[in-house]
Amino acid sequence: MKVLIAGGAGYLGSVLIPKLLDRGYKVDVVDLFWFGNHLPRQVGVLHQDIFQLTPEDLNAYDQVVFLAGLSNDPMAEYSPSKNFIFNAAAPAYLAYVSKLAKVKRYIYASSCSVYGYTENELYDETRVVSSMFPYGISKLQGEQAALQLADENFSVISLRKGTISGYSPRMRLDLIINTMFKTAMRDATVTVNNPSIWRPILSIEDASTAYIRAIEANFKISGIFNIASGNYTVGEIGDLVKSAIEERLGKRINLNIKHIQDFRNYKVSIEKAKNVLSFHPTGDAKSIVLSLIDNMAKFQDWDNPAYSNIQAFKSLESGIEVYPMGQTK
Repeated sequence: MKVLIAGGAGYLGSVLIPKLLDRGYKVDVVDLFWFGNHLPRQVGVLHQDIFQLTPEDLNAYDQVVFLAGLSNDPMAEYSPSKNFIFNAAAPAYLAYVSKLAKVKRYIYASSCSVYGYTENELYDETRVVSSMFPYGISKLQGEQAALQLADENFSVISLRKGTISGYSPRMRLDLIINTMFKTAMRDATVTVNNPSIWRPILSIEDASTAYIRAIEANFKISGIFNIASGNYTVGEIGDLVKSAIEERLGKRINLNIKHIQDFRNYKVSIEKAKNVLSFHPTGDAKSIVLSLIDNMAKFQDWDNPAYSNIQAFKSLESGIEVYPMGQTK
C-alpha cells in the first residue's frame, strides 16, 4: 500500500513514518521542510506546496494523511490568517483533490482543542464543540470540510488528538510536558500556570499508533475519534514531571504554581477509538518524561529556536533559515 503524508517531515511524522516503513508501506512525503528533514532515506520526497497538488499527483496513492498546518494555539494566535489558510483551507483542498484522484482514505490531524472550555465533563465525539480561538476553530473547519466528502468509496477519518509530547528526531520543546521537562533540566523549576485545568495528554508513540490503526482500519470506517493517552490536570502533570526527574536523575526540582486564567479546559473519552479502531494507548505522562530523559543527549540545546515552532516560524518570516541542528545564516 502506498501512502502520502502531507507535513510528514514534522514532529509526529518523523516518528510515525519509520514505523510505517517497518510495516511494509511505501511512504512519500509532501512538505516545505521548514524544520529540516529527519526522515529515512527511502522516503519519497515532494518539496511542494499542498495547493499546487493536482489529482494526477495523487493517483498512485491508496491513502493520504494530513499532518501539515500550523501546530498549536500560540502559532495560530501569532498569525491568524496563515492559521486559517494552513489548518482549514489546505486540508479541505487536499481532501478534495484526494477524492478526485480516487484515493481510498483520507486521514486528518484534528485536535481536542475544538472542545474549548468544558466544566468537569468527559467529552466524547458526539458533544457540541465550543472553541472560540483561531486554532480550535480552524481545526474544526478542516475536519468538517474533509468529513463532508466521505462516502462509500472515500473513507475519511479525523483524529482529534490530545496534546502530544515526547521525543522525536524533529524535536519540539514547546509542548506541555516537553516544556516542563526543558525548564526542569535548565532551571530546576517546573512552572504550572493553572493547576486545575484539564488536558488530554498523548504520548508521541501512542499518536503514531493511532495513525497506524486508522490506516489499517476497514475502508468502510469513517468518522471522528478522540485520541489520548490519558486526562490530567496541569498541576498533576507538573508533579509527574518533577517526580520522574527526581526519581531517575536525583535532581531536585522546584514547582512554581501560578493561577493564571485559561479559557481551554477539557478532558475526553477515547472509548470510540478503542472499540472501532482498536486503539489502546500504552503511554502516560510519566513514560513521556522517561523517554525524554533517555533521549536527552540529542536535544540539550534547550533554547535552540529550531525546537520551538513559533520561534522557527518567526525566523523563517524574517528570512533566517533555521537548520535541523540549530545553525542559522
